[in-house]
Amino acid sequence: MTHDHDLVLRPTAAQTEAALNPPPGRNGGDLVVESLAGLGATTVFGLPGQHALGMFDALRRSDLRYIGLRVENNAGFAADAYGRVTGEAAPLLLSTGPGALTSLAALQEARAASAPVLAISSQVPTAGLGGGRHGYLHELRDQAASFRGVVKSVHTVRTQSQIPSAIAEAWTSALTVPHGPVWVEIPQDVLLAETQIPVVTGGDTFPEELPPRPELTAVAADLLSRAERPAIVAGGGVVRADAAKKLRQLAERLQAPVVTTFGGKGAFPWTHPLSLQSWLEDRHTTDFLEDADVLLVVGSGLGELSSNYHTFKPRGRVIQIEADLGKLESNHPALGIHADARLALQALLETVGERTDPSAPERVRAVLDKVRDRIAAQELTLEQDVLAAVRAALPPGAPSFWDMTILAYWAWSAFDAKAPNTMHSAQGAGGLGYGFPAALGAAVADPTHPVLAVSGDGGALYSVAELATARQYDLNVTWLIVDDGGYGILREYMTDAFGAPTATELTRPDYVALAESFGVPGVRTSPQTLAADLATALAAPGPSVVVLPAVLRMFAPTHLG
Repeated sequence: MTHDHDLVLRPTAAQTEAALNPPPGRNGGDLVVESLAGLGATTVFGLPGQHALGMFDALRRSDLRYIGLRVENNAGFAADAYGRVTGEAAPLLLSTGPGALTSLAALQEARAASAPVLAISSQVPTAGLGGGRHGYLHELRDQAASFRGVVKSVHTVRTQSQIPSAIAEAWTSALTVPHGPVWVEIPQDVLLAETQIPVVTGGDTFPEELPPRPELTAVAADLLSRAERPAIVAGGGVVRADAAKKLRQLAERLQAPVVTTFGGKGAFPWTHPLSLQSWLEDRHTTDFLEDADVLLVVGSGLGELSSNYHTFKPRGRVIQIEADLGKLESNHPALGIHADARLALQALLETVGERTDPSAPERVRAVLDKVRDRIAAQELTLEQDVLAAVRAALPPGAPSFWDMTILAYWAWSAFDAKAPNTMHSAQGAGGLGYGFPAALGAAVADPTHPVLAVSGDGGALYSVAELATARQYDLNVTWLIVDDGGYGILREYMTDAFGAPTATELTRPDYVALAESFGVPGVRTSPQTLAADLATALAAPGPSVVVLPAVLRMFAPTHLG
Protein backbone atom coordinates (compact mmCIF):
# COMPACT_ATOMS: atom_id res chain seq x y z
CA MET A 1 0.00 0.00 0.00
CA THR A 2 1.40 3.39 -1.01
CA HIS A 3 0.72 6.51 1.01
CA ASP A 4 0.93 10.04 -0.37
CA HIS A 5 3.72 10.88 2.02
CA ASP A 6 5.76 7.97 0.62
CA LEU A 7 5.81 9.47 -2.89
CA VAL A 8 9.15 11.09 -3.78
CA LEU A 9 9.85 12.81 -7.08
CA ARG A 10 12.82 11.11 -8.73
CA PRO A 11 15.36 13.35 -10.44
CA THR A 12 15.90 12.79 -14.14
CA ALA A 13 19.27 11.63 -15.43
CA ALA A 14 20.02 15.14 -16.65
CA GLN A 15 19.14 16.61 -13.25
CA THR A 16 21.36 14.05 -11.53
CA GLU A 17 24.25 14.85 -13.85
CA ALA A 18 23.82 18.61 -13.27
CA ALA A 19 23.69 18.08 -9.52
CA LEU A 20 26.84 15.94 -9.47
CA ASN A 21 28.75 18.32 -11.72
CA PRO A 22 27.68 21.91 -10.97
CA PRO A 23 29.21 24.55 -13.24
CA PRO A 24 32.42 26.16 -11.94
CA GLY A 25 32.82 29.78 -10.93
CA ARG A 26 29.68 30.00 -8.77
CA ASN A 27 29.56 31.49 -5.28
CA GLY A 28 27.05 31.97 -2.51
CA GLY A 29 25.56 34.87 -4.42
CA ASP A 30 24.62 32.49 -7.21
CA LEU A 31 22.59 30.47 -4.71
CA VAL A 32 20.68 33.64 -3.88
CA VAL A 33 19.79 34.58 -7.46
CA GLU A 34 19.12 30.95 -8.44
CA SER A 35 16.74 30.62 -5.47
CA LEU A 36 14.90 33.79 -6.48
CA ALA A 37 14.59 32.68 -10.09
CA GLY A 38 13.41 29.25 -8.98
CA LEU A 39 10.65 30.87 -6.94
CA GLY A 40 9.47 32.83 -9.96
CA ALA A 41 11.16 36.20 -9.53
CA THR A 42 12.01 38.04 -12.73
CA THR A 43 13.06 41.47 -11.42
CA VAL A 44 15.14 42.63 -8.46
CA PHE A 45 15.67 46.09 -7.04
CA GLY A 46 18.59 47.30 -4.99
CA LEU A 47 21.88 49.07 -4.50
CA PRO A 48 25.30 47.38 -4.34
CA GLY A 49 27.67 47.63 -1.41
CA GLN A 50 31.02 46.09 -0.50
CA HIS A 51 29.68 43.20 1.58
CA ALA A 52 26.94 42.40 -0.96
CA LEU A 53 29.12 42.22 -4.08
CA GLY A 54 28.83 38.42 -4.23
CA MET A 55 25.09 38.78 -4.90
CA PHE A 56 25.54 41.49 -7.48
CA ASP A 57 28.29 39.61 -9.30
CA ALA A 58 25.96 36.61 -9.52
CA LEU A 59 23.35 38.75 -11.30
CA ARG A 60 25.65 38.71 -14.34
CA ARG A 61 25.14 34.96 -14.58
CA SER A 62 21.35 35.06 -14.16
CA ASP A 63 18.36 36.12 -16.22
CA LEU A 64 17.00 38.35 -13.45
CA ARG A 65 16.38 41.94 -14.45
CA TYR A 66 18.15 44.35 -12.11
CA ILE A 67 16.79 47.85 -11.44
CA GLY A 68 19.28 49.91 -9.47
CA LEU A 69 18.17 53.01 -7.62
CA ARG A 70 20.36 55.70 -6.06
CA VAL A 71 19.21 55.49 -2.42
CA GLU A 72 18.30 52.30 -0.53
CA ASN A 73 15.11 53.82 0.85
CA ASN A 74 13.97 54.66 -2.67
CA ALA A 75 14.84 51.14 -3.82
CA GLY A 76 12.59 49.88 -1.04
CA PHE A 77 9.75 52.15 -2.18
CA ALA A 78 10.17 50.88 -5.77
CA ALA A 79 10.03 47.27 -4.58
CA ASP A 80 6.97 48.10 -2.46
CA ALA A 81 5.11 49.42 -5.51
CA TYR A 82 6.17 46.46 -7.64
CA GLY A 83 4.72 44.16 -4.99
CA ARG A 84 1.48 46.15 -4.73
CA VAL A 85 0.92 46.17 -8.49
CA THR A 86 1.87 42.56 -9.24
CA GLY A 87 0.99 40.81 -5.97
CA GLU A 88 4.39 39.10 -6.25
CA ALA A 89 7.22 39.23 -3.75
CA ALA A 90 9.63 41.94 -4.88
CA PRO A 91 13.32 41.13 -4.16
CA LEU A 92 15.35 43.99 -2.72
CA LEU A 93 19.14 43.48 -2.57
CA LEU A 94 21.05 45.60 -0.03
CA SER A 95 24.39 45.84 1.70
CA THR A 96 25.26 45.75 5.39
CA GLY A 97 24.87 48.43 8.08
CA PRO A 98 24.18 51.89 6.62
CA GLY A 99 22.78 50.46 3.40
CA ALA A 100 20.46 48.12 5.24
CA LEU A 101 19.34 50.71 7.78
CA THR A 102 18.59 53.28 5.10
CA SER A 103 15.80 50.98 3.85
CA LEU A 104 13.94 50.92 7.17
CA ALA A 105 11.42 53.67 6.38
CA ALA A 106 10.48 51.95 3.13
CA LEU A 107 10.05 48.61 4.86
CA GLN A 108 7.85 50.26 7.49
CA GLU A 109 5.59 51.56 4.73
CA ALA A 110 5.52 48.13 3.08
CA ARG A 111 4.52 46.55 6.39
CA ALA A 112 1.78 49.11 7.01
CA ALA A 113 0.45 48.68 3.46
CA SER A 114 0.91 44.88 3.35
CA ALA A 115 3.23 45.05 0.33
CA PRO A 116 5.24 41.85 -0.27
CA VAL A 117 8.94 42.81 -0.30
CA LEU A 118 11.74 40.26 0.07
CA ALA A 119 14.72 42.23 1.38
CA ILE A 120 18.04 40.35 1.21
CA SER A 121 21.00 42.02 2.88
CA SER A 122 24.58 41.08 3.37
CA GLN A 123 26.12 40.83 6.83
CA VAL A 124 29.60 41.17 8.27
CA PRO A 125 31.72 38.00 7.87
CA THR A 126 30.55 35.00 9.87
CA ALA A 127 33.29 35.47 12.47
CA GLY A 128 31.77 38.86 13.33
CA LEU A 129 28.27 37.57 14.11
CA GLY A 130 27.11 37.20 17.68
CA GLY A 131 27.35 40.71 19.08
CA GLY A 132 31.09 41.04 19.69
CA ARG A 133 32.91 44.28 18.92
CA HIS A 134 35.18 43.03 16.14
CA GLY A 135 35.48 46.30 14.26
CA TYR A 136 34.31 45.07 10.87
CA LEU A 137 33.21 47.69 8.34
CA HIS A 138 29.45 48.40 8.76
CA GLU A 139 29.30 46.22 11.89
CA LEU A 140 26.20 46.34 14.04
CA ARG A 141 25.85 44.48 17.33
CA ASP A 142 22.63 42.90 16.09
CA GLN A 143 21.61 44.04 12.62
CA ALA A 144 18.48 41.87 12.57
CA ALA A 145 17.22 43.56 15.73
CA SER A 146 16.77 46.79 13.78
CA PHE A 147 14.32 45.04 11.47
CA ARG A 148 12.53 42.63 13.78
CA GLY A 149 9.91 45.17 14.85
CA VAL A 150 9.34 46.38 11.29
CA VAL A 151 9.13 43.35 9.00
CA LYS A 152 6.98 40.19 9.17
CA SER A 153 9.87 37.78 9.67
CA VAL A 154 13.67 37.74 9.93
CA HIS A 155 15.90 34.98 8.53
CA THR A 156 19.64 34.86 9.28
CA VAL A 157 21.79 32.58 7.11
CA ARG A 158 25.14 31.23 8.38
CA THR A 159 26.09 28.67 5.69
CA GLN A 160 25.59 28.33 1.96
CA SER A 161 23.41 25.24 2.36
CA GLN A 162 20.88 27.36 4.29
CA ILE A 163 20.42 29.94 1.50
CA PRO A 164 17.77 28.23 -0.69
CA SER A 165 15.60 27.17 2.25
CA ALA A 166 15.87 30.54 4.02
CA ILE A 167 14.86 32.44 0.88
CA ALA A 168 11.98 30.05 0.19
CA GLU A 169 10.76 30.41 3.78
CA ALA A 170 10.99 34.19 3.56
CA TRP A 171 9.19 34.19 0.19
CA THR A 172 6.34 32.17 1.70
CA SER A 173 6.14 34.56 4.65
CA ALA A 174 5.98 37.62 2.37
CA LEU A 175 3.12 36.13 0.34
CA THR A 176 1.09 34.67 3.19
CA VAL A 177 -1.79 37.00 4.04
CA PRO A 178 -1.43 39.59 5.24
CA HIS A 179 1.35 40.20 2.75
CA GLY A 180 4.35 42.15 3.96
CA PRO A 181 8.10 42.71 3.89
CA VAL A 182 10.55 40.11 5.17
CA TRP A 183 14.26 40.24 5.95
CA VAL A 184 17.05 37.81 5.03
CA GLU A 185 20.69 38.49 5.90
CA ILE A 186 23.73 36.56 4.68
CA PRO A 187 27.37 37.06 5.78
CA GLN A 188 29.85 38.48 3.28
CA ASP A 189 32.11 35.43 3.31
CA VAL A 190 29.18 33.09 2.69
CA LEU A 191 28.23 35.14 -0.38
CA LEU A 192 31.77 35.31 -1.74
CA ALA A 193 32.97 31.75 -1.18
CA GLU A 194 32.97 29.38 -4.14
CA THR A 195 30.20 26.80 -3.89
CA GLN A 196 29.86 23.17 -4.90
CA ILE A 197 26.16 23.11 -4.05
CA PRO A 198 24.11 22.12 -7.12
CA VAL A 199 22.32 24.78 -9.12
CA VAL A 200 19.00 25.64 -7.46
CA THR A 201 16.41 24.71 -10.07
CA GLY A 202 13.14 24.89 -8.15
CA GLY A 203 11.59 26.31 -5.05
CA ASP A 204 7.83 26.03 -5.18
CA THR A 205 6.29 27.50 -2.08
CA PHE A 206 2.65 27.45 -1.07
CA PRO A 207 1.57 30.46 0.99
CA GLU A 208 -1.26 29.40 3.24
CA GLU A 209 -4.76 30.71 2.62
CA LEU A 210 -6.70 32.24 5.48
CA PRO A 211 -10.35 31.13 5.29
CA PRO A 212 -12.89 32.41 7.80
CA ARG A 213 -14.32 30.26 10.56
CA PRO A 214 -17.79 29.16 9.35
CA GLU A 215 -19.48 29.64 12.71
CA LEU A 216 -18.40 33.29 12.68
CA THR A 217 -19.55 34.00 9.12
CA ALA A 218 -22.88 32.34 9.96
CA VAL A 219 -23.40 34.81 12.80
CA ALA A 220 -22.24 37.71 10.62
CA ALA A 221 -24.61 36.73 7.81
CA ASP A 222 -27.52 36.56 10.24
CA LEU A 223 -26.74 39.98 11.69
CA LEU A 224 -26.44 41.56 8.24
CA SER A 225 -29.59 39.90 6.93
CA ARG A 226 -31.66 41.23 9.84
CA ALA A 227 -30.06 44.70 9.96
CA GLU A 228 -32.22 47.76 9.44
CA ARG A 229 -29.39 50.17 8.60
CA PRO A 230 -26.31 48.15 7.53
CA ALA A 231 -23.21 49.92 6.26
CA ILE A 232 -19.80 48.79 5.03
CA VAL A 233 -16.29 50.17 5.45
CA ALA A 234 -13.99 48.73 2.76
CA GLY A 235 -10.27 48.93 3.44
CA GLY A 236 -7.06 48.09 1.68
CA GLY A 237 -7.53 44.42 2.42
CA VAL A 238 -10.33 44.33 -0.18
CA VAL A 239 -7.99 45.70 -2.84
CA ARG A 240 -5.10 43.40 -1.94
CA ALA A 241 -7.39 40.35 -1.95
CA ASP A 242 -8.83 41.30 -5.36
CA ALA A 243 -12.26 41.18 -3.75
CA ALA A 244 -13.91 44.31 -5.18
CA LYS A 245 -16.46 42.38 -7.24
CA LYS A 246 -17.52 40.29 -4.27
CA LEU A 247 -17.81 43.44 -2.15
CA ARG A 248 -20.10 45.02 -4.73
CA GLN A 249 -22.27 41.89 -4.91
CA LEU A 250 -22.65 41.84 -1.13
CA ALA A 251 -23.39 45.56 -0.86
CA GLU A 252 -26.07 45.34 -3.54
CA ARG A 253 -27.64 42.26 -1.97
CA LEU A 254 -27.79 44.00 1.41
CA GLN A 255 -28.49 47.47 0.00
CA ALA A 256 -25.69 48.59 2.32
CA PRO A 257 -23.90 51.92 1.70
CA VAL A 258 -20.12 51.59 1.31
CA VAL A 259 -17.31 53.97 2.25
CA THR A 260 -13.79 53.13 1.17
CA THR A 261 -10.79 53.96 3.31
CA PHE A 262 -7.82 55.81 1.87
CA GLY A 263 -5.98 52.51 1.49
CA GLY A 264 -9.07 50.95 -0.08
CA LYS A 265 -9.49 53.48 -2.90
CA GLY A 266 -11.21 51.89 -5.88
CA ALA A 267 -12.62 48.97 -3.90
CA PHE A 268 -16.15 50.18 -4.67
CA PRO A 269 -17.37 52.18 -7.71
CA TRP A 270 -17.17 55.89 -6.96
CA THR A 271 -20.48 56.82 -8.61
CA HIS A 272 -22.47 53.77 -7.49
CA PRO A 273 -25.80 54.72 -5.82
CA LEU A 274 -24.56 53.08 -2.60
CA SER A 275 -21.13 54.74 -2.65
CA LEU A 276 -20.29 57.11 0.18
CA GLN A 277 -16.94 57.54 -1.59
CA SER A 278 -13.97 58.18 0.72
CA TRP A 279 -14.98 61.17 2.84
CA LEU A 280 -13.77 59.67 6.12
CA GLU A 281 -12.39 62.96 7.43
CA ASP A 282 -15.88 64.40 7.56
CA ARG A 283 -18.27 64.39 10.48
CA HIS A 284 -21.28 63.76 8.20
CA THR A 285 -19.77 60.43 7.13
CA THR A 286 -18.76 59.63 10.70
CA ASP A 287 -22.31 60.28 11.92
CA PHE A 288 -23.72 58.05 9.20
CA LEU A 289 -21.43 55.15 10.14
CA GLU A 290 -22.19 55.61 13.84
CA ASP A 291 -25.89 55.34 13.07
CA ALA A 292 -25.53 51.93 11.36
CA ASP A 293 -27.09 49.19 13.46
CA VAL A 294 -24.67 46.67 11.84
CA LEU A 295 -21.36 47.89 10.45
CA LEU A 296 -19.28 45.51 8.34
CA VAL A 297 -15.59 46.49 8.29
CA VAL A 298 -13.62 44.57 5.65
CA GLY A 299 -9.84 44.74 5.41
CA SER A 300 -9.36 47.72 7.71
CA GLY A 301 -8.18 48.13 11.28
CA LEU A 302 -10.20 51.37 11.70
CA GLY A 303 -7.00 53.18 12.52
CA GLU A 304 -6.43 56.90 12.94
CA LEU A 305 -7.25 58.02 9.40
CA SER A 306 -10.10 55.55 8.89
CA SER A 307 -11.85 56.58 12.10
CA ASN A 308 -11.73 60.36 11.61
CA TYR A 309 -8.85 60.51 14.08
CA HIS A 310 -10.47 58.12 16.56
CA THR A 311 -13.60 60.25 16.91
CA PHE A 312 -15.73 57.47 15.41
CA LYS A 313 -17.78 55.76 18.15
CA PRO A 314 -20.02 53.02 16.71
CA ARG A 315 -23.39 52.53 18.40
CA GLY A 316 -24.40 49.36 16.55
CA ARG A 317 -22.82 45.92 16.16
CA VAL A 318 -19.47 45.83 14.37
CA ILE A 319 -18.32 42.90 12.23
CA GLN A 320 -14.63 43.12 11.38
CA ILE A 321 -12.95 40.96 8.72
CA GLU A 322 -9.19 41.36 8.93
CA ALA A 323 -6.22 39.23 7.81
CA ASP A 324 -3.82 40.94 10.22
CA LEU A 325 -4.52 39.40 13.63
CA GLY A 326 -2.94 42.38 15.39
CA LYS A 327 -5.55 44.73 13.91
CA LEU A 328 -8.53 42.56 14.81
CA GLU A 329 -10.67 44.42 17.37
CA SER A 330 -7.68 46.60 18.23
CA ASN A 331 -9.82 49.76 18.23
CA HIS A 332 -13.42 48.62 18.70
CA PRO A 333 -15.13 45.52 20.11
CA ALA A 334 -16.49 43.48 17.22
CA LEU A 335 -17.40 40.09 15.89
CA GLY A 336 -13.80 39.58 14.78
CA ILE A 337 -13.26 37.31 11.77
CA HIS A 338 -9.59 36.56 11.13
CA ALA A 339 -9.62 35.90 7.39
CA ASP A 340 -8.65 36.97 3.91
CA ALA A 341 -11.22 39.48 2.62
CA ARG A 342 -11.99 37.58 -0.56
CA LEU A 343 -12.66 34.28 1.19
CA ALA A 344 -14.73 35.91 3.92
CA LEU A 345 -16.86 37.90 1.47
CA GLN A 346 -17.46 34.74 -0.55
CA ALA A 347 -18.62 32.95 2.61
CA LEU A 348 -21.04 35.78 3.37
CA LEU A 349 -22.38 35.76 -0.19
CA GLU A 350 -23.20 32.08 0.19
CA THR A 351 -25.27 32.61 3.34
CA VAL A 352 -26.53 36.18 3.63
CA GLY A 353 -30.14 36.99 2.89
CA GLU A 354 -31.26 39.64 0.42
CA ARG A 355 -32.58 42.96 1.74
CA THR A 356 -34.70 45.60 0.06
CA ASP A 357 -34.16 49.18 1.13
CA PRO A 358 -35.17 51.86 -1.40
CA SER A 359 -34.13 54.55 1.07
CA ALA A 360 -30.43 53.58 1.05
CA PRO A 361 -29.43 55.52 -2.11
CA GLU A 362 -31.37 58.55 -0.85
CA ARG A 363 -29.53 58.48 2.48
CA VAL A 364 -26.22 58.22 0.62
CA ARG A 365 -27.06 61.23 -1.56
CA ALA A 366 -28.01 63.23 1.52
CA VAL A 367 -24.63 62.59 3.13
CA LEU A 368 -22.69 63.45 -0.02
CA ASP A 369 -24.74 66.64 -0.46
CA LYS A 370 -23.84 67.70 3.08
CA VAL A 371 -20.17 66.99 2.41
CA ARG A 372 -20.23 69.00 -0.82
CA ASP A 373 -21.96 71.92 0.90
CA ARG A 374 -19.36 71.90 3.69
CA ILE A 375 -16.46 71.97 1.23
CA ALA A 376 -18.12 74.57 -1.00
CA ALA A 377 -18.49 76.94 1.96
CA GLN A 378 -14.70 77.05 2.40
CA GLU A 379 -13.85 78.62 -1.00
CA LEU A 380 -11.44 75.89 -2.09
CA THR A 381 -12.04 76.13 -5.83
CA LEU A 382 -8.32 76.08 -6.70
CA GLU A 383 -7.73 72.82 -4.89
CA GLN A 384 -10.78 71.15 -6.42
CA ASP A 385 -9.84 72.38 -9.91
CA VAL A 386 -6.28 71.07 -9.59
CA LEU A 387 -7.48 67.65 -8.47
CA ALA A 388 -10.04 67.56 -11.27
CA ALA A 389 -7.30 68.42 -13.78
CA VAL A 390 -5.21 65.49 -12.56
CA ARG A 391 -8.18 63.14 -12.88
CA ALA A 392 -8.95 64.41 -16.39
CA ALA A 393 -5.35 63.92 -17.55
CA LEU A 394 -4.78 60.48 -16.05
CA PRO A 395 -6.04 57.57 -18.19
CA PRO A 396 -8.52 55.35 -16.29
CA GLY A 397 -6.21 52.31 -16.07
CA ALA A 398 -3.05 54.22 -15.23
CA PRO A 399 -1.73 53.86 -11.66
CA SER A 400 -0.85 56.86 -9.54
CA PHE A 401 1.50 57.15 -6.55
CA TRP A 402 1.08 60.00 -4.09
CA ASP A 403 3.58 61.40 -1.62
CA MET A 404 2.61 62.93 1.70
CA THR A 405 1.49 66.31 0.37
CA ILE A 406 -1.64 68.49 0.45
CA LEU A 407 -2.86 67.42 -2.98
CA ALA A 408 -2.57 63.78 -1.90
CA TYR A 409 -4.58 64.48 1.26
CA TRP A 410 -7.28 65.91 -0.98
CA ALA A 411 -7.04 62.86 -3.22
CA TRP A 412 -7.55 60.48 -0.29
CA SER A 413 -11.04 61.91 0.19
CA ALA A 414 -11.99 63.35 -3.19
CA PHE A 415 -10.19 61.44 -5.98
CA ASP A 416 -11.99 58.81 -8.04
CA ALA A 417 -9.44 56.00 -8.44
CA LYS A 418 -11.63 54.49 -11.22
CA ALA A 419 -10.48 50.94 -10.41
CA PRO A 420 -8.97 48.91 -7.57
CA ASN A 421 -5.20 48.84 -7.16
CA THR A 422 -4.60 51.99 -9.17
CA MET A 423 -4.17 54.68 -6.48
CA HIS A 424 -1.39 54.22 -3.93
CA SER A 425 0.09 56.49 -1.29
CA ALA A 426 2.39 56.43 1.70
CA GLN A 427 -0.48 56.84 4.18
CA GLY A 428 0.34 53.51 5.81
CA ALA A 429 3.44 54.79 7.59
CA GLY A 430 3.29 58.43 6.51
CA GLY A 431 6.89 58.99 5.39
CA LEU A 432 8.04 61.53 2.83
CA GLY A 433 9.62 60.63 -0.49
CA TYR A 434 7.40 57.70 -1.51
CA GLY A 435 5.67 58.93 -4.66
CA PHE A 436 8.36 59.10 -7.35
CA PRO A 437 10.45 56.00 -6.57
CA ALA A 438 7.27 53.97 -6.04
CA ALA A 439 6.02 55.09 -9.44
CA LEU A 440 9.29 53.86 -10.95
CA GLY A 441 8.68 50.43 -9.44
CA ALA A 442 5.17 50.37 -10.88
CA ALA A 443 6.46 51.32 -14.32
CA VAL A 444 8.89 48.40 -14.15
CA ALA A 445 6.03 46.08 -13.17
CA ASP A 446 3.73 47.21 -15.99
CA PRO A 447 5.22 49.22 -18.87
CA THR A 448 1.90 49.17 -20.79
CA HIS A 449 0.43 52.08 -18.81
CA PRO A 450 1.87 55.50 -18.04
CA VAL A 451 2.39 56.05 -14.31
CA LEU A 452 1.81 59.29 -12.40
CA ALA A 453 3.78 60.36 -9.34
CA VAL A 454 2.61 63.32 -7.24
CA SER A 455 4.87 65.11 -4.74
CA GLY A 456 5.21 68.42 -3.01
CA ASP A 457 8.52 70.24 -3.30
CA GLY A 458 9.51 69.01 0.17
CA GLY A 459 8.92 65.37 -0.69
CA ALA A 460 10.47 65.82 -4.12
CA LEU A 461 13.82 66.73 -2.55
CA TYR A 462 13.92 63.23 -1.04
CA SER A 463 13.77 61.67 -4.49
CA VAL A 464 15.51 63.89 -7.06
CA ALA A 465 18.41 61.43 -7.40
CA GLU A 466 16.00 58.94 -8.93
CA LEU A 467 15.60 61.13 -12.01
CA ALA A 468 18.81 59.39 -13.03
CA THR A 469 17.14 56.01 -12.52
CA ALA A 470 14.10 57.06 -14.54
CA ARG A 471 16.35 58.15 -17.40
CA GLN A 472 18.69 55.16 -17.21
CA TYR A 473 15.83 52.66 -17.59
CA ASP A 474 13.63 54.95 -19.69
CA LEU A 475 10.63 54.43 -17.43
CA ASN A 476 7.20 55.83 -18.35
CA VAL A 477 6.68 57.96 -15.27
CA THR A 478 5.37 61.51 -15.19
CA TRP A 479 6.24 63.33 -11.99
CA LEU A 480 3.93 66.16 -10.92
CA ILE A 481 5.65 68.40 -8.37
CA VAL A 482 3.42 70.92 -6.60
CA ASP A 483 5.86 73.63 -5.54
CA ASP A 484 4.62 75.76 -2.64
CA GLY A 485 8.02 76.69 -1.24
CA GLY A 486 8.10 74.41 1.78
CA TYR A 487 6.39 71.73 3.81
CA GLY A 488 2.90 73.01 3.06
CA ILE A 489 0.84 70.86 5.40
CA LEU A 490 3.23 71.42 8.30
CA ARG A 491 3.01 75.14 7.60
CA GLU A 492 -0.77 74.89 8.01
CA TYR A 493 -0.59 72.74 11.12
CA MET A 494 1.88 75.04 12.87
CA THR A 495 0.04 78.20 11.90
CA ASP A 496 -3.23 76.77 13.23
CA ALA A 497 -1.65 75.50 16.45
CA PHE A 498 0.94 78.17 17.26
CA GLY A 499 0.08 81.20 15.14
CA ALA A 500 3.23 80.95 13.01
CA PRO A 501 5.24 78.21 11.24
CA THR A 502 8.83 77.26 12.08
CA ALA A 503 11.29 75.23 9.97
CA THR A 504 8.79 74.78 7.15
CA GLU A 505 10.22 77.07 4.45
CA LEU A 506 12.62 75.61 1.88
CA THR A 507 15.15 76.86 -0.60
CA ARG A 508 14.60 74.63 -3.59
CA PRO A 509 15.99 74.21 -7.09
CA ASP A 510 14.50 75.07 -10.45
CA TYR A 511 12.84 71.67 -10.89
CA VAL A 512 12.41 72.06 -14.65
CA ALA A 513 16.08 72.87 -15.15
CA LEU A 514 17.05 70.10 -12.73
CA ALA A 515 14.99 67.54 -14.64
CA GLU A 516 16.48 68.65 -17.93
CA SER A 517 19.99 68.29 -16.51
CA PHE A 518 19.19 64.57 -16.11
CA GLY A 519 17.90 64.42 -19.69
CA VAL A 520 14.30 64.33 -18.51
CA PRO A 521 11.86 66.75 -20.20
CA GLY A 522 10.33 69.28 -17.86
CA VAL A 523 7.57 71.87 -18.10
CA ARG A 524 6.29 74.56 -15.76
CA THR A 525 2.50 74.68 -15.76
CA SER A 526 -0.37 76.58 -14.14
CA PRO A 527 -3.73 75.50 -12.72
CA GLN A 528 -5.34 76.56 -15.99
CA THR A 529 -2.95 74.55 -18.22
CA LEU A 530 -2.32 71.63 -15.87
CA ALA A 531 -4.75 69.16 -17.46
CA ALA A 532 -3.34 69.67 -20.95
CA ASP A 533 0.32 69.71 -19.88
CA LEU A 534 -0.10 66.63 -17.71
CA ALA A 535 -1.95 64.74 -20.46
CA THR A 536 0.82 65.56 -22.93
CA ALA A 537 3.51 64.39 -20.54
CA LEU A 538 1.67 61.16 -19.73
CA ALA A 539 1.19 60.40 -23.43
CA ALA A 540 4.89 60.83 -24.24
CA PRO A 541 7.17 57.79 -23.80
CA GLY A 542 9.81 57.87 -21.08
CA PRO A 543 10.06 60.01 -17.95
CA SER A 544 8.91 63.61 -17.62
CA VAL A 545 8.44 66.27 -14.96
CA VAL A 546 5.56 68.76 -14.64
CA VAL A 547 6.00 71.53 -12.07
CA LEU A 548 2.98 73.38 -10.70
CA PRO A 549 3.81 76.45 -8.57
CA ALA A 550 0.78 76.71 -6.28
CA VAL A 551 -0.06 77.13 -2.63
CA LEU A 552 -2.89 74.75 -1.81
CA ARG A 553 -4.98 74.62 1.37
CA MET A 554 -6.62 71.73 3.14
CA PHE A 555 -10.33 71.66 3.86
CA ALA A 556 -11.16 72.30 7.50
CA PRO A 557 -11.01 69.24 9.76
CA THR A 558 -14.08 68.01 11.60
CA HIS A 559 -12.39 66.06 14.39
CA LEU A 560 -11.13 69.01 16.48
CA GLY A 561 -14.41 70.50 17.59
